[in-house]
Amino acid sequence: MAVDIEAVKRLKDLTGVGLTDAKKALEETNGDFDSALEAMRKKGLTKAEKRGEREARAGVIGTYNHDGRIGVLVEVNCETDFVARNDIFQDLVKDLSMHIAALNPMYLSQDAIPEEEMKRVTKEFTEGAKDGKKPADMVAKIVEGQANKYFAERCLLDQPFVKNPDLTVGELVKDHAARLGENVVVRRFSRLALGELE
Repeated sequence: MAVDIEAVKRLKDLTGVGLTDAKKALEETNGDFDSALEAMRKKGLTKAEKRGEREARAGVIGTYNHDGRIGVLVEVNCETDFVARNDIFQDLVKDLSMHIAALNPMYLSQDAIPEEEMKRVTKEFTEGAKDGKKPADMVAKIVEGQANKYFAERCLLDQPFVKNPDLTVGELVKDHAARLGENVVVRRFSRLALGELE
């Protein structure tokens, strides 16, 4: 089946794959652009996960100021200065800054949560779940689910992305890594709000 060259170019631009791969994906899906895009994104994300092992030391520190009342600094790293200056990368950093301003995450990821905080929250949920009617193993599963949900809402990479809640911030970053062909890492962030105490 002959595929439209404009569709091939568009698929290439959206996914960061080569023209040949884009054309092949469209041929395999009989010209269905959305199916081809989904297939290429999955391939790209797989490659991005492998890239995650490579060192990312270039990048930018992005800033966002909302009406002089909320300020955000976020460090996002990539492998090369060339990618750091790329519009796709720059837009990601802006989006992350605005997301942090809007949703106020407390931690970067679940790995960054202090152990004492994990224990405190687990204990709180355990006390709330013990009503005497559920078996102990059921209580443990309920508490685990509640704690995971609680921390997912507070960890930047687990939060639904403010502009597209179908994606988590972590998935958004991986998607950009796939498009850019480099490892992309959110290293750290800081959010200040006028009048808020530490």
